[in-house]
Amino acid sequence: MDLRKIIELCGDDLTPIQRKYLDAVMKHGGDKTAAARDMGVCRGSIRQAVNASVKKATTRGFNPQHDMTHTSAPGYHVKGVSTYYGPDGTPKGQWVKTNKDQSDILAELRESVHELVATLPKLSPVKAPKHQPNDLMAVYPLGDPHIGMLSYGLETGQNWDLKIAEEKFLPVFDRLVRSAPQCDEATIIDLGDFWHADNIAGVTPASGHKLDMDGRFSKMIKVGFRILRRMIDSALLRHGIVNVVILPGNHDAVGSIYLREALTNIYENEPRVKVLDSVALFQYFRWGQVLVGMHHGHTCKFNNLPLVMAADKAQDWGECTNRYWYTGHIHHTSHMEMRGKEFQGCIVESFRTIAGPEAYSVEAGYRSGQDSKCIVLHKKYGEIARQTVSVDTHDIDVPF
Repeated sequence: MDLRKIIELCGDDLTPIQRKYLDAVMKHGGDKTAAARDMGVCRGSIRQAVNASVKKATTRGFNPQHDMTHTSAPGYHVKGVSTYYGPDGTPKGQWVKTNKDQSDILAELRESVHELVATLPKLSPVKAPKHQPNDLMAVYPLGDPHIGMLSYGLETGQNWDLKIAEEKFLPVFDRLVRSAPQCDEATIIDLGDFWHADNIAGVTPASGHKLDMDGRFSKMIKVGFRILRRMIDSALLRHGIVNVVILPGNHDAVGSIYLREALTNIYENEPRVKVLDSVALFQYFRWGQVLVGMHHGHTCKFNNLPLVMAADKAQDWGECTNRYWYTGHIHHTSHMEMRGKEFQGCIVESFRTIAGPEAYSVEAGYRSGQDSKCIVLHKKYGEIARQTVSVDTHDIDVPF
């Protein structure tokens, strides 16, 4: 396999580690064992990197071992290849079908949305609360809000729609904010699937499954923005800086783009609101000696996330003594102790959703509670406190 051609074709799609291992194999004339010895890793790591790179090159039409030599144009990937052979077994003709790369489609969509939201009205700054500077950050992970989901109580055990979502989400979040210490900063994390549907048809992007939707698509957008804006405004009354992170989920790869772009524009004149400008599936922030990774949870297993963090943020990994992954997707807590699963050097945690049960999950036997959390991070000591508020307890009079 021509590894130099693979590097030329795949470019930035190769991870830094894959690129490093490919260079080592080429340096040793294709000898994976020698490359592994040179890099100080096992041969299996080198083999996996090469195989993954070959697969990426194959999607671009390059795999000479299988008579694939017609590479796709930039911005496209190979959807299928049909080759017919002569009596002697040599290729006589070939049809190559290509599709536009999903990543390029999303990039173009993001540029279009950015132009569309440029004329949206911008909010005026809100006066910051008075409190002594400290080393604390309040983190509010939003696990799979699924704004727009419809649930029929006689079928699922609980009614849920846009009106109920707004009535439940806002009191829970308000209670969390009021119970949090007056931290210097706060971070609101949409862990993905903020929107239940990503299209007017109301079907899942990947499989085309029909979703139970409440009302028109435009109504879902209006209510969802109203909910998140009120959450941000509530946090501004309690904290000095409010960071907002929008992660793409399996239900809203497109919706996360216009949500992020619109919020960036709406709060452009508010210096205390900072919307993280990233469309990546894996996102990070650092607070002193605390490193937090964020991922919806639909493309990577829990066990692999610590190594992903170590590879993506090698310097921060070495400098930080507290490392966490926050995920969603599975709609329930990931560990019976409700504090996540602790791996070597990193804690990985999934968060419940506040949303009611959807028919698909109920029929599949999934069950979980409905709550949201505020996690208090100290710059030196990591998590030092947390508060949990469920949809049923937000109005209990507890003297915090």
